[in-house]
Amino acid sequence: MKQVTAVILGGGRGTRLYPLTKRRAKPAVPIGGKYRLIDIPVSNCINSNVEQIYILTQFNSASLNRHVVQTYQFSRFSDGFCEILAAEQTDENPNWFQGTADAVRQYLWLFSTSKSEEFLILSGDHLYRMDYSLFIKRHRETNADVTIAVLPTDYQRASDFGLVKVDATGRVVQFTEKPTGDALEGMRVDTTTLGLSVAEAENKPFIASMGIYVFRRDVMIQLLKDQPDRTDFGKEILPTSLEQYNVQAYLFDGYWEDIGTIGSFYEANLALTAQPSPPFSFYAPGAPVYTRPRYLPPCKVLDSHITESLLTEGCIIKQARIHHSVLGLRSRIESGALIEDSLLMGADYYESPEDRHDLSRDLPPVGVGQNSIIQRAIIDKNARIGRDVQILNKERPEEADRAAEGYYIRNGIVIVPKDAVIPDGTVI
Repeated sequence: MKQVTAVILGGGRGTRLYPLTKRRAKPAVPIGGKYRLIDIPVSNCINSNVEQIYILTQFNSASLNRHVVQTYQFSRFSDGFCEILAAEQTDENPNWFQGTADAVRQYLWLFSTSKSEEFLILSGDHLYRMDYSLFIKRHRETNADVTIAVLPTDYQRASDFGLVKVDATGRVVQFTEKPTGDALEGMRVDTTTLGLSVAEAENKPFIASMGIYVFRRDVMIQLLKDQPDRTDFGKEILPTSLEQYNVQAYLFDGYWEDIGTIGSFYEANLALTAQPSPPFSFYAPGAPVYTRPRYLPPCKVLDSHITESLLTEGCIIKQARIHHSVLGLRSRIESGALIEDSLLMGADYYESPEDRHDLSRDLPPVGVGQNSIIQRAIIDKNARIGRDVQILNKERPEEADRAAEGYYIRNGIVIVPKDAVIPDGTVI
């Protein structure tokens, strides 16, 4: 693993996750109450003994940069590092990153000097746990030039991904990015050959690329230099390299979720509360997920009823009812509040008692006020939800932009953005 360098792609503007990405990059979006999405691939790298890690960023990267610098510091006696590489304009290239391949291409001047034999290309907005050493082992055993991590998928989601076909040796013989119609039908395969049961194969007749690749160093450099106008690995680089290069598939059989939309983000977070065993769990002693230590006090719960929920450090909950929800750091819930099927990201700071009770400010305290009801919602950090507020998506629209009123609706989910204020008595 000392011969492997990981490159984590920070992604683009993250428009499908807006307004959560209004002030932060996609990999900096909080998940599971106390983590950020970037913690997932970085932790997978550390647990796989891949300790040379670059993170390529471009949009709204301030909070991501701060989190990485404060969290990932390797021993000075090792070669390990976790380093931010920001998009930059140069005399040779005046453009920002144009896609996944272009982002890596713009830093070839750095990667080409590396002594690593392989480059592991990862995304910063996926939720999964993978031992990359097994991925690399498969790459080496098949003498591959490129290896693509794949997993079986169903009709409903197939068109969201790049789909592959493989031969009996696992070599990729066709790669089609997000096919639809007849092109989608043409990518159907017998996934029983991958070890799925007949019933599973009927439900998942496609093999989807996870957007995770291992490149032999010289091959990656050659591909990017030979195709200077092609900016994306999945859409352009890989489909045209199948004949000339040995491109292999590595089957991943664990949980994996692309956190690309508000709907997938919401469902992935609430799935963490599933009983008795969620599809993804942060409770894995052999492969922990690392994040920044915050040295917060324990969660304080006073005469409350809480079921199927996750609570993180520093919360204060008074005489409230909470069901099937995730409460982030420093969440404050006042008496009489009801929270169901919701994700609260908490707060970046505690307000002083004087500020919380200062009526002259005409501003609700940070947190959820007395007797408020929140159902099927995402409440971003530092939001101020007043007393007797009802967040129910009462009119049931699937989409709405009400920025002036302090909220948005995506996929039927109400989103209260960071630092928003919802006055007393508001009904949404």
